[in-house]
Amino acid sequence: MRLRRVLLILLLVGGFWYVTVHVAGDLRSLGLLKTSGGNSPLELTEAHAAPEYDTEEQNNIAIYKRVLPSVVNITATNLTFNFFYGAVPQQGQGSGFVLDRAGHVLTNYHVVEQANRGIEVQLSNKHKYSATVVGSDRTHDLALLQINAPNLQPVTLADSTDLAVGQKVYAIGNPFGLSGTMTRGIISSIRSVRGGEGGPIEDAIQTDAAINPGNSGGPLLNSRGEVIGINTMIASNGAEQSSGIGFAIPINTAKAVLADLTRYGHVRRPSLGIQDYPIGPDLAEAMGLSADYGVLIQRVLPGGAAERAGLHGGTQQRYLGNQPIILGGDLIVAIDGQQVTDPQDINAIMDKHQAGDTVSVTVVRGREQMTVKLVLGEAKSQNT
Repeated sequence: MRLRRVLLILLLVGGFWYVTVHVAGDLRSLGLLKTSGGNSPLELTEAHAAPEYDTEEQNNIAIYKRVLPSVVNITATNLTFNFFYGAVPQQGQGSGFVLDRAGHVLTNYHVVEQANRGIEVQLSNKHKYSATVVGSDRTHDLALLQINAPNLQPVTLADSTDLAVGQKVYAIGNPFGLSGTMTRGIISSIRSVRGGEGGPIEDAIQTDAAINPGNSGGPLLNSRGEVIGINTMIASNGAEQSSGIGFAIPINTAKAVLADLTRYGHVRRPSLGIQDYPIGPDLAEAMGLSADYGVLIQRVLPGGAAERAGLHGGTQQRYLGNQPIILGGDLIVAIDGQQVTDPQDINAIMDKHQAGDTVSVTVVRGREQMTVKLVLGEAKSQNT
């Protein structure tokens, strides 16, 4: 009996040894049995050559490398006072871009508006320079700065007249303080919007390229790396971050005022010198006007451009609901051959001119249509 137990034990031990040495080895060699030890080699699959970029990627990279040295970060310092009348410095950040080798930098007015303790401009090479405000245009949310720096690389400005919805665009700037950030998208729409400073932005460029706080004042670029707009604001519904709806001021708007900003420090905004009222088909029919659209001159301002050109204001006060309206004046239907249907049309035309320019104004007086030459004056108030 004892011998039988000994033989059984020997048989079990021998069987276990055979399985662990021979059978398990065969399974490991066939890859059917994994081990938890560190004896198995780690095999990685690596590329055998440098990455190849497709045509679109190559263009993205080329634009970024070419334009980045022209884009700057702007820090505006404002000294405020707390509850205990202690001085508290606050800093706001934005973007901008170099216009010329003389050191002119374009940005948004709201980026530097509160800077009562200095403005600092940082180039892409991390060098920092103190900046002064050469001129500002609150209405169009533009500010022209000056820095003294060597070897500046200016941007190339495009023509923003014939932009198309669907056109590819790029934004480079300083969102949330992350310098040198580029995003891309398309032009989503061209529309007039109310700017952050209260003035209208005619033909504003709407884009889905990610624009966030800190992008303000930076360039919006076309696929050739040329500036078509100045990034200015986002529609965020209070989230203060990109929602895919951003707006840029068309670069042609900035071109129209740069000469005034450089020479006078402000914009000598052109004006017809009138108080006006938009006319539609229903109102024109009710008033018995011979044209069913246009801008009615209610009053010509004394000494203004319209008075000097011989245009007439109204003489008969009537009420449209509870709103008074003066009838009998000239009805403006076109300026320089461009149809005028409301005051926004006039604003868009004025954005392309300067005080002192001569324009042709087509009006309907009674049943007669006439065109007169008018030398634009300088706006002194909110009148057109």
